[in-house]
Amino acid sequence: MLPLLIKFPVFDPIAISIGPIAIRWYALAYIGGIVFGWLYARSLLKNEKLWGGPAPISLVQMDDFILWVTLGIIVGGRTGYVLFYNLPFFTEHPSEILELWKGGMSFHGGFMGCVVAVMWFARRNNISILSLGDITTAVGPIGLFLGRIANFINGELWGRPADPGLPWAMIFPNGGPLPRHPSQLYEASMEGILLFTVLAMMIRFGALKRPGLILGSFIVLYAIARITGEHFREPDPQLGFLWGGLTMGMLLSLPMVIAGIALIVMAWRRKEANQAGAK
Repeated sequence: MLPLLIKFPVFDPIAISIGPIAIRWYALAYIGGIVFGWLYARSLLKNEKLWGGPAPISLVQMDDFILWVTLGIIVGGRTGYVLFYNLPFFTEHPSEILELWKGGMSFHGGFMGCVVAVMWFARRNNISILSLGDITTAVGPIGLFLGRIANFINGELWGRPADPGLPWAMIFPNGGPLPRHPSQLYEASMEGILLFTVLAMMIRFGALKRPGLILGSFIVLYAIARITGEHFREPDPQLGFLWGGLTMGMLLSLPMVIAGIALIVMAWRRKEANQAGAK
C-alpha cells in the first residue's frame, strides 16, 4: 500500500510583479515581520500595567529603533550565513555577498545583529538594554513565523526523508523523489506560534516587570525549538552533519541555552534584590 502523501502546493516565489519590479514572498515576510512586530511593540509599550508603571521606552524611541533593528537583522543575518554556512563559496565569489535576492540568511547572525543594535541604540538613548531586548524578542516570533512560511512557499530548507506512511509527508520539487517532513511548518509552529504564545502569556503575568526575563526566555525557548526542528530538517548540503551528527543550527543554538538561562537567573535575582531593598 502506497503511503499517503500531500502534494506540495507549488507557489510562484514572486508575490507581486509590476513591470520590471518583482517582490518575492521572502521579502514580504521580512517586511511583514518588521511592520507587525513594530505595531505589537507599540501596543505593549502603551500598556502601563504590563510594566508596573510607564514603559522605560517611549513610542518615539521605538519608532526610531525600527531602522536600527532592521539593519541589524539584514547585516547580521547575511554575515552569519556567509561565515557559518558558506564561507568557502563566498571567499571565492566575494561579489555575491551583497546579492541578497539570491537568498542566504542566518537566524543566529541576524540575532547577533539585533543584539548589537539593541545595545548601541540603548546606550545612545540612555534606556535599559534589557528592557529594549525584552520588547524586541517579545515580537521576534512574528518574523520567525512569517520567515518559515516563506521558506515553505519557496520550497526550500525542506525536511529529512520521512518514515513510510507519514500522512503529511511531501515530495518537494527540489528535494528528490523521497517524501520528506515539511520541517518549515514544524519550525513555523514552534519558533513562531508556540514561542509567541508562551512569551505573550509571560508578559500578561508581569514578565516585563523583570528586565531580561523575556529576553532570556526567548533565547532558551528558541534554542530548544530550533534544536528540535533540526532533527527533522535536512542539513545544508555544503555542510551536512557535523560533530556527532549535529547540524550547524544545533551547534549555534547550544550556547544560547546557557546564555538564556543566565539572563533568566539574573532577572529573578534582580527583582528579589529590589524587593528586599524596598522592605
